[in-house]
Amino acid sequence: MPSEVEEKLYEHPAVLEAGVVSAPDPNIGETIKAYIALKPEYQGKITEREIIDWSKDKMAAYKYPRQVEFVTILPRTSVGKIFRRKLRERATKEI
Repeated sequence: MPSEVEEKLYEHPAVLEAGVVSAPDPNIGETIKAYIALKPEYQGKITEREIIDWSKDKMAAYKYPRQVEFVTILPRTSVGKIFRRKLRERATKEI
């Protein structure tokens, strides 16, 4: 499912890269979090809330990210894929 959400996020004009993971949530246990690298021309011009609202309109209610964090780069595996385990570890540390 993370790859489906990432594919949809790539349709947003501001999204350069996206990595989606499950993240701990103090209220409901777990939630969907997207780490997003913005295209240079959108940096500082779009908010996390705007991405969440856009996602809510484009995705099923159980799929859209409830949390968005902008990052400069996403961690990659040795073969160039987004390293979701590192993103999950980061999300877990942030609570």
